[in-house]
Amino acid sequence: MAGFNLADLFELVVDAVPDRPVVITGERRLTYADLDRRANQLAHRLASAGVGPGDSVGLQLVNGPEYLEGMLACFKLRAVPININYRYVDAELRYLYDDAELVALVHHRQFAPMVGPALEAMTEQLLVLEVDDASPGPTSLWAHDYEAELAAQPDDRPTVERSGDDLYCVYTGGTTGAPKGVLWRQEDIFFAAMGGGDPLQMGNVITEPGELPGRLLDFGVVALPVPPFMHASAHWLAFSTFFGGGTLVLLPDGHFDPVVTWQLVAAEHVNVLVVVGDAMARPLLDELELDPSAVDTSSLMALGSGGAILSPSTKQKVAEVLPNVIVADAFGSSETGQLGGSPPADDKFGAPRLKVDGRTTVLDDDLNPVVPGSGATGHLARGGRVPLGYKGDEAKSATTFVESGGTRWALPGDLAQVESDGTITVLGRASQCINTGGEKVYPEEVEGVLKAHPDVVDAVVVGLPDERWGEHVTAVVQARPDRSPSLDELRDHARHSLASYKLPKQLVLVPRIERSPSGKADYRWAKDTAAEHSPT
Repeated sequence: MAGFNLADLFELVVDAVPDRPVVITGERRLTYADLDRRANQLAHRLASAGVGPGDSVGLQLVNGPEYLEGMLACFKLRAVPININYRYVDAELRYLYDDAELVALVHHRQFAPMVGPALEAMTEQLLVLEVDDASPGPTSLWAHDYEAELAAQPDDRPTVERSGDDLYCVYTGGTTGAPKGVLWRQEDIFFAAMGGGDPLQMGNVITEPGELPGRLLDFGVVALPVPPFMHASAHWLAFSTFFGGGTLVLLPDGHFDPVVTWQLVAAEHVNVLVVVGDAMARPLLDELELDPSAVDTSSLMALGSGGAILSPSTKQKVAEVLPNVIVADAFGSSETGQLGGSPPADDKFGAPRLKVDGRTTVLDDDLNPVVPGSGATGHLARGGRVPLGYKGDEAKSATTFVESGGTRWALPGDLAQVESDGTITVLGRASQCINTGGEKVYPEEVEGVLKAHPDVVDAVVVGLPDERWGEHVTAVVQARPDRSPSLDELRDHARHSLASYKLPKQLVLVPRIERSPSGKADYRWAKDTAAEHSPT
């Protein structure tokens, strides 16, 4: 075994615990051996169509066993699975299919109306497999039935020499610009985001692949990922669960529903529930708060957030509603892997703080480390195991992945400060920073304060053009049912935590905040919505 290869590592786990359950969704229950055999069958079908090392295979699927089978089948062949945002429309799909250089595609039938026209953008159409999800309407043109194609294939493992240098790719972006494919070595992503063989995520990583079976827990952790697998943090949770010998419980139709989620926690004795930020955590907590005794949460040990830090007000609500549950708060990006989490005792409203290791720092514009406690703002940076770059974009790669002090750093685009105790305060994306009267306002800080107001469900903050100030702070807010907070009320609430220039000067109430399926804020939508309501 050459290095840490994701397919090789998964097969080590399968051989160690073949009969242990690995995926539960509705009535379907797959063991590790079942999942391995199905991934082998898919790999053989892809190989028979000419898919091989380095080829890109699109996965346009909601959460389900087929998504995991698709990833594993690709890794077994040294091919590269590509996460496709299932909300994309024709033009966006055409761009992504072309940029990723897809040669094959696996999709759910519900996406057939969009898939068909976009297939013209595939570099060389080798194979299209359609998963029957009982959706009405016709199948996509040229599609083959997924289950029928798998059934016709052998289920032995493909004979392929793999290595830790094989590629893992995750496409990111799309709410503020064109999506970009982040390319990693599999060995690097294994240690940067998938636990490194430590099922307890305490940093006690393995030093060679053969150690992995000995690290498996006697009783694997049962995890329920709420975010879609097309989001990087859900990939990472799935594979870190695999490498600990755990079980994944999936929402039956792949879509977030707070009521169904709590039902699954109780029925399947879920230990770890993973969300992305407040957009998912708050509806879950609101539902549970309606009648805490109606749901058995006794098995739940941790509520995790991947890819977005939970606001302090949400953490307080977890402590009230689920007093025995640990908040496992993680922060990271497709360009960095997992960076760290916020300190458990963090009660500061506004900008999130991170407790990080020595491979994370803040660099100034000259790529020198920012002095802790200086109050200077710089660029959040991650060293060590970082991506190779962006697929097909050398210019963007050169600005995101830089050399300094003999170390290669990934700069995900977040501005930050280093506190005197070494923790890092994340101010937000530089691209979202609001310049009002020469002062810089970071939306995430203001959002965290607004979401602590009892009448607010969700909030996104943007800057709109202002003749006097250049930009003014605008809050797009989703209020709780039968509530209608005023601008003055929100300003009075926020002024105890924020300087006056950070207070919103305009409020737009909306029925629902639009976010990506992963829970990320859609700032482009928020800005357009705010502009529509801006006085002329």
